Parts: sequence; C-alpha cells; structure tokens
Amino acid sequence: MSPLFTLFSFVRPYRKRAAAALFGLCLLVVMDLAIPRLIQRIIDQGIARHNPGIVVRTALLMLGISVLSAAIAVFNNILSVQVGEGVARDLRQALFRKIQTFSYGDLDRMKTGLLIVRLTSDTAALQRLTQVSLRIGTRAPLLMIGSLILMVRTSSSLALTMLPLLAVTSAILVLFVLKMEPLFRTVQQKLDRLNTVLQENIAGARLVKAFVRADREDARFGAANEELTARSIRAMKFMSTLSPALTVCINIGMVLVIGVGGRQAIAGGMSIGQIVAFTNYLLTTMTPLIMMTMLSNVWAGGLASAKRVREVLETVPEVQDAPDAADLPAGVSPHVGFDHVSFHYRNGSGAAEEKRRPAAILEDIDFSVEAGRTAAILGATGSGKSSLVLLVPRLYDVTAGSVRINGADVRGLRRASLLGSIGLVPQDTILFSGTVRDNIRFGRPDAAEADVEAAARTAQADEFIRTLPQGYDSRVEARGTNFSGGQKQRLAIARALLLRPRILILDDSTSAVDIETETRIQEGLAADDPTRITLVVAQRISTVLNADTIIVLDKGRVAAQGRHGDLIKTSPIYREIYESQLGGEAP
Repeated sequence: MSPLFTLFSFVRPYRKRAAAALFGLCLLVVMDLAIPRLIQRIIDQGIARHNPGIVVRTALLMLGISVLSAAIAVFNNILSVQVGEGVARDLRQALFRKIQTFSYGDLDRMKTGLLIVRLTSDTAALQRLTQVSLRIGTRAPLLMIGSLILMVRTSSSLALTMLPLLAVTSAILVLFVLKMEPLFRTVQQKLDRLNTVLQENIAGARLVKAFVRADREDARFGAANEELTARSIRAMKFMSTLSPALTVCINIGMVLVIGVGGRQAIAGGMSIGQIVAFTNYLLTTMTPLIMMTMLSNVWAGGLASAKRVREVLETVPEVQDAPDAADLPAGVSPHVGFDHVSFHYRNGSGAAEEKRRPAAILEDIDFSVEAGRTAAILGATGSGKSSLVLLVPRLYDVTAGSVRINGADVRGLRRASLLGSIGLVPQDTILFSGTVRDNIRFGRPDAAEADVEAAARTAQADEFIRTLPQGYDSRVEARGTNFSGGQKQRLAIARALLLRPRILILDDSTSAVDIETETRIQEGLAADDPTRITLVVAQRISTVLNADTIIVLDKGRVAAQGRHGDLIKTSPIYREIYESQLGGEAP
C-alpha cells in the first residue's frame, strides 16, 4: 500500500470539507489568473486609447476580485486547518489503538522512543502535508498550469520560446524532490535515535544519578544530537541550493520575454499590454515553482513520515485470536498445564529469522497445576521464570508445545476471555497518575468501594492507604514516584485481586516487602479464593516454602519439581539456593 494512500484513507472522512477547500482554491486560482488579463485591458484599451472609463471600471473590477479572493482564501484556510487537525487526531488515535494490540514481542522490537516519534513528530509532519496540499500545494500547480495555458493564448510564439526554460525548471524541481525524500527519512531516523536515548535517560534518571554517570549519558545524548544536527544540516544545505537555481531561471525568463517580446512589439506583432500580461503569467508560472520549492521539505518530510506511520499501522501483531477462537468456560475450576513447552524470543520473520534464531529461553517444560494450588517458579536470574508465566496469558506465544487451561490450548481461546480470567502482577510495578482508588480499580472501573477495600486488605495495602492524607483518594504521581517499592507492589497486587481472577500470576511481586508482610499476603491470598490457581515467580526462598509445588528452573529446563521437604533432599540446586539465602546447612 502506498504511503500516500494511507494518508488519503484518513482524509476520506473529511472529504466534503476537503472538496469545499479545493473548490474555493480553484475559484481563487481563476481570479488570480484574471488579474494579468485585466491589466492588459487597462493598458491596451484604457491607457493606449485614452479611455479613462475603461481604466476606472477595470480597476474597480480588480479591487472587487481582490476582496473576494481574500474572503475565499480565509474560507480555504479554515477548512484546510480543520481537515489537517482532524487527520492528525485520527492518526494519533489509530496509532495508539494499534499499539494497544501489540504483544510483548512486538513492543520488544518497536522501542518506546520510536513509537513516541510516530505519534508526535511523524503525525505532525502528515498534518502539515495535508494542510499544505489543500492550500499552497494545490494552488501552486493549478496556477502554473493555468498560467501556461494563458501564456500560449497571449502569445504562442513567445510561449514556445519559454518552453525549454520551463522544462529545465520543472526537471530541477523533480530532481530535488526525489533527492530530498530519502534525506528527510534519514533525519527522522536520527530523531528516533535521539528520542530513544532521551526516553531511556529520563526513565533511568535516578539510576544515572546514583551511579554518577551523568557525563556518560550527556556524551551519549550529545552523539545522537550531533548526528541529528549533521543530517538536518545536510538536508537543509541541499534544499537551500534550489531557490537560487529557480531564481536564475526566472531572471533568464524575464530577459527572454523583454528581449523577444520587445522586438515583436517594435515590429508591431505584440502590444505593450500583451508583453505585460505575458510577463505576469511567466511570473505566475515560475513563482509557484519557488513556492513548491519552499514546500518541498514539507512534502519530502511528509512522505518519509507516511512510510513510517504505515509501518506501524500495517504491523501484524505477533499474538492474535484464531479465526475460530472460543471463550474460556465460566464457572469451571481452572487447570493449567505446560505440555512440552519451548520458547525463544523472535527477532523477525521468514528464512532470515530462522538463520539467526537465538537459543531457546525455555525448553521442554512439562508440568501442571490443579485448581486451588500454588505453584512457585524458582531459579537463577536468566533461567526463564518470567518468560514461563507470561506464556499463560499469551503475552508471548510458545514456539513449541502448548500451554493449556482446562485442556484447551490458550492459542485457541479469545484473548479478551483469557485475560479476563487472569490477574497479572508484573515484575516491574506500574502505577498511573491519578488516585489510589483509580489505580486499584484500573481493571474494574465500576468496582464497588467495599470490593476495592477488600482487595487492598488482602494485599496488605489497606493499612498504609488509610494513613495517607486523603486515604484512597490520595494522589499517585506519574509512575508512582511518591510511593515506596513495597507500597507499589501491594497496590499492584490489590489491582489484580479486584478482578477476581481464576488464575493469579505474581511475577516476583513481593520482592520489596518484608518477610512478615509477605507471609500475611500469602495467608490472605490462600483465604481469598480457595479454588484459584496461583503462579508465583520468586527470587527469595522464603516466598516458595509453603507452595504446593515448586518448579526449579536451570538454564530454561525443569531441573526439579516437588514440595519444599522433598526438594531439600533430592535437588542439589534447590538445596544450594536454600543454604545461600537462609544460611547454614539445610535440614
């Protein structure tokens, strides 16, 4: 699909306003083209024949046309702005909705900085392109075509003299536009890189300060900034040569008109009014070329941005519902099974992807969890614990084997139904700006106050929430910066519990709370819903001691499986973890 076709599809809802703007523009062009002919009339029929009546009437007609042109120009500007702003709004909304459909794998490949540029800079470039197309971008070609026709009607012989010059001028313009589009695309790519560095630095500002790495980050940002500046200068230098080249062409054209037209006027083949009118039409032909030159950066930047926006809009999400996807049956006690599951992160698709496929993160994982049971996933960093539990809600898809809930492959279930039955507390706790109540209600905006407080009590968050100045109405700053790590984790657990999930996934979500609070959370979870399956990813041995089954992962494989008492006796890896964390020899 052409990038311009993508843009046109967003203009289509505003086609009536766009058509009205273009109609007004056509009227404006007709009036502009009438002025040189009226000037010719004043000179040849008024001044040359000493007829003041024609001069006055024609001057008044020109004044009326000028006033009407101004009114139409205002009308065109208003409509073009409305269309441009509407297109930009719809583009932002479409991009945002598309991003919401992306799986974790898609978000891994499309970095945050890149997506932010698509939603801001690229959308703004397409907004400018739309507005310019409905104003100067359409008016300039129409003026040029109309002037060429009237030049031929004014003096066909003189027009033939100008044709080679006009052809050279048009060729120069086309060459510049073709060369500038890749230059501006490169500028946008460098802007991507700058925004990625900026986003990473702002998100990790505390870490940068803690490690005294401000100089390094300043150098990294400076390098990206220099690259963007160098590319922008290169594009602007190239563009700056176009206007002088076209000015030379215009001056050559004026000299030819005056020289050739003057000789014809002396010989009686042309009138003075014709020469003046022809000169005006020549200027009206060449001036739009200069206007288009000034707008060529808008066109080139808009085309580059259209390709980049299309790239996002046409991305096929890695995880999608199957055509015959079914709902997860309600009211049935859950059962989760991993059937010889293997998984690796995808870099791309096709044959090239197969050649550079990374080593498997998980390999031949096989176990099951019954309703009402708690399964804990334990292992060293990088052993695949988080990747394993994220396969259950299909945030990633398995590359071999299957994950099953009540015997049904999760790839055959509707994602909305699947996710509606799962409560996830991710490893990185995310809170949104708003109130404490809003954050707990994030998954159930219509939840009753009693349910909100009950979820907070189970998560051991109610006590500290009530000590806040406004309790549940206390403000949460962006990313929850006004709460401690343990408080954020407890709010995230309450948010998941409010969904009343049949499967609860806790991805190292109590790492920032003390052991006593963690024990109370575990007791609250056990009493909250005795039929629920709980999958717990843990780094701390104390988190898994009371689990019904413990799966020990080592390098992406199940190294051992069982209860704490059994694993202490049979699994050297588990015993080593136990002794290293709790000290002394394991009983």
